[in-house]
Amino acid sequence: MVSRTLIIIAIILLSCKNNDLDNGALQAGSFNIEKDLLLVQYDCKTDVDDLHTIAAFVTLMSDPNFSKINYHAVAGTYGIQSGLYVPPNPLLELAFKDNWTDAHNNTQTAVEQVRSKITATLLNKGDVWIAEAGQSDFTAELIKSIQANLPEINTSENIHVVQHSDWNEKSTSPEDLEFVKKNTDYHKIPDGNVVGNGTPGFLSAEYTQWKDKITNPKLIEVWELAIEISNEYNGKDGRYNNKAISQGGIDFSDLSEVCWILGINDIKDTAEFFNIYSN
Repeated sequence: MVSRTLIIIAIILLSCKNNDLDNGALQAGSFNIEKDLLLVQYDCKTDVDDLHTIAAFVTLMSDPNFSKINYHAVAGTYGIQSGLYVPPNPLLELAFKDNWTDAHNNTQTAVEQVRSKITATLLNKGDVWIAEAGQSDFTAELIKSIQANLPEINTSENIHVVQHSDWNEKSTSPEDLEFVKKNTDYHKIPDGNVVGNGTPGFLSAEYTQWKDKITNPKLIEVWELAIEISNEYNGKDGRYNNKAISQGGIDFSDLSEVCWILGINDIKDTAEFFNIYSN
């Protein structure tokens, strides 16, 4: 007969296992800096907020806590929305050097280039986290390519997609959005344009104090170029007119997804972001 002590131990172990599973289902903050890959995807069509988001992301990656993160940027990951592209290449080159891929000029080549980075991560038992500052169309092509080349990989377990915008979902090809939701670990989080909804709110028409906060010359250069290009193209030739930016403010709302992935959701707003990460 099994002793009462052994039964109690088995119950405790089972309880711990179930708790681990429950915690694992909440993926916020589960990014493994040692093994995982962070993909930051920017549609750049037609809102210029992606340019501010790029600058904010580089600012965050300059913090010692995140400076060792393995990340890669992709530009031109737009969906079915109309309107003109916002040319981000000078900013991307300044911010990321050669650590970015251009999906605007050649989507298929971009898929192959990014897939190679994903493959290296997956074969090293790491996970891939995709912060979609845009739509899911490019992500769908990526997942299909991975499934074709690495059929042994369960993309629903190893690839996590984070989206914060209803508009982005509606501007994704419906079949691509459905495919991504079914074939990845897909997370829809509260909108990063709003303060106090569970994720940081990084949209402010009034905030201009970043100039007084950032002292790193490289980051100053990145922010100045991001603002220069966004001011040049904001509302130009029928592009979306970002009112906060047109008023001289800041909009890096898409960074809320990266904050969710890294588990720093307790940042309240733009001012608090710069207070914490400007240096």
